[in-house]
Amino acid sequence: MAHEARPRRKRQARGEQRMAQILDAAATVFAEHGYEAATTIKISAEAGISPGSLYQFFPNKEAIAEALALRFVADLGAAHDEAFSGVDLAGLGLDEFIDRIVDPLIAFNIANPGFKALFARTDQPAGLSSAAEPLERAVMGRVVGVVVERAGRLTPAEATLAAHVGGQVFKALIPMVVAAAEGGEREAVIGELKKVLRGYFGQVLDP
Repeated sequence: MAHEARPRRKRQARGEQRMAQILDAAATVFAEHGYEAATTIKISAEAGISPGSLYQFFPNKEAIAEALALRFVADLGAAHDEAFSGVDLAGLGLDEFIDRIVDPLIAFNIANPGFKALFARTDQPAGLSSAAEPLERAVMGRVVGVVVERAGRLTPAEATLAAHVGGQVFKALIPMVVAAAEGGEREAVIGELKKVLRGYFGQVLDP
């Protein structure tokens, strides 16, 4: 029995490795071509495998996108945990507050350029929307909670609106960060992003 289990585990490990290879390739293709122009032919070519090998694991592009979305969501959840866990965000100075919130999210978006190609679409397949929605709600709930706590002079409704505005500003500018050349150019764009957030939240948050 032990001899039978070992080959099975090896096959399972190879299968998981091949699926990860396909998802890595899909992330690259989605980032370079966009979701609509991406095809299983392009993804299999990027992965260095035949289309037939790809279809052993995923029946179509939509299934690949949904599996990739789940992986993105897990990684993004880890980035959010890093941003929000283990620190009293409400007690931080404004600059450190913004750094703690946005730095892990910037790092995630830079490391995963295919993320926006999936989740920036207005006509997301149901599988993508359902994968991301609970996490997005949880994250925004955390941001709203911190803003409500820090913005004592605002009503809860006003603080909630401020949190959503800040989130939309981040979403609008993050593509510029990802597209900027690594090094000085990207650091400059990140600096401008934080400057915008600092200017806005400096007006709505209590010092």
